[in-house]
Amino acid sequence: MKAYVVRFSKQQRTEHVLVMSTFLVLAVTGFPQKFFEAGWSQAVVNGIGGLDRVRWLHRAAGVLFSLLCGFHIASAIFSVLLGKASFALIPSKKDFSDAITTLRYYLGLSNDQARFDRYDYRQKFEYWGLVLGGLLMVATGYVLLAPILVTKLFPGEVIPAAKVAHSNEGLMAFLVVITWHIYNAHLNPDVFPFDTAIFTGKVSRHRMEHEHPLELDRLDATKGDKKGE
Repeated sequence: MKAYVVRFSKQQRTEHVLVMSTFLVLAVTGFPQKFFEAGWSQAVVNGIGGLDRVRWLHRAAGVLFSLLCGFHIASAIFSVLLGKASFALIPSKKDFSDAITTLRYYLGLSNDQARFDRYDYRQKFEYWGLVLGGLLMVATGYVLLAPILVTKLFPGEVIPAAKVAHSNEGLMAFLVVITWHIYNAHLNPDVFPFDTAIFTGKVSRHRMEHEHPLELDRLDATKGDKKGE
């Protein structure tokens, strides 16, 4: 029996690398514009090659990010329609009960641990936060990219509102990534110092038994059925 489980496809791993890289470019070129009065912002802008280049890189990365979002959503919908994927990322009633069970376990009120399937409630929260936050960033970003065109169709107040939403959502997304995501991917005792699953696509069976036992049981049952055919 294999000592690992293939958890992420090549497409999923490629999407992650592209989104991660694009996110870093957006952060490096976006925050100096948001905190333009800070000394470090001026140093970053000068280091990149000036404000015009920073803005160009930010806009180019934003367009690429919007294309990645569109591709991901379209791919997910078609995968579900073709029966190649399930609704595993859709929050369910079980997620709420799992959260309560986990909280009781951490507080020492119960010895029972929640048994997770393909994704646990924390992963679903992070995923939908990225998707919904990303869509907001894309929408407000295009408003700021073509303000004159937008004001021909909508009231002028849309522009400053989009600027505030774009700026604050970007900051919130960055803070969530460096706290929530970095902890789960690097500082969590179960994966420290680095979770390689999203790059290799593989997770050890031992880890699956601990983190996603329901998914592992289903995979083993499916393999058993195929061998019996």
